[in-house]
Amino acid sequence: MQVAQRLSKGNGAAHPAIFPSGGHERLRDELAAGRLTWLPELGVGWYPVETGTEPYGQAYFDKLVGYSKTDLGRKIMKSRCALVDRHFLGTLIDVGSGCGAFIDERKYWRRTTYGFDVCPAALEWLEKRQLLIDPHMVPFGGASMWDVLEHMPDFRSLLANIREWLFLSIPIFRDAEHALKSKHFRPNEHFWYFTRDGLVNVLETLGFELVEENDDETKLGREDIMSFAFKRG
Repeated sequence: MQVAQRLSKGNGAAHPAIFPSGGHERLRDELAAGRLTWLPELGVGWYPVETGTEPYGQAYFDKLVGYSKTDLGRKIMKSRCALVDRHFLGTLIDVGSGCGAFIDERKYWRRTTYGFDVCPAALEWLEKRQLLIDPHMVPFGGASMWDVLEHMPDFRSLLANIREWLFLSIPIFRDAEHALKSKHFRPNEHFWYFTRDGLVNVLETLGFELVEENDDETKLGREDIMSFAFKRG
């Protein structure tokens, strides 16, 4: 195992059991505190974000609102709707719905979309429109997670409730050095860092098969973002 060091305050949090573990979990977690732990043989990195320090308040919501009004933001939402529409026309849940830009765009496409988030302002937005559903509690045929999976310390129980289709956009890295130098290295937000093969392999272990991948969002102007459609096998 290669450990790429990164200075950070706080003790962080232990990574879930998706990483191999034996009888030395305590030592492993002590070594991982405040560092990016990279498993090159898996193409997966883990950073112990200190729970409770994530910046998901009103300012975060307002930033997403502003971004959604840009030309790039509108093009990205159209691209995401097109990806979903190529595979799934049913009712979707948008996990990490943010300011609701994807939900609004999909409504324009005459598709039904519910949402879920951890940001209080986002939850209020969903509640006002009667669109809030907790995907941990209710199974769905399809779910989207745009720039979301990397924020979740343990996504296994949520993905277990997705019955058929999973749509993702996520930063993809070549290796640990690439991750550490990237604008997407965010030690107060992102737990997970993946290579392309690492992400595909992790989702395969959770029951999903890759159906489509593209770099449309990167072509539109984002950095190192890949989009994926997975179907439960």
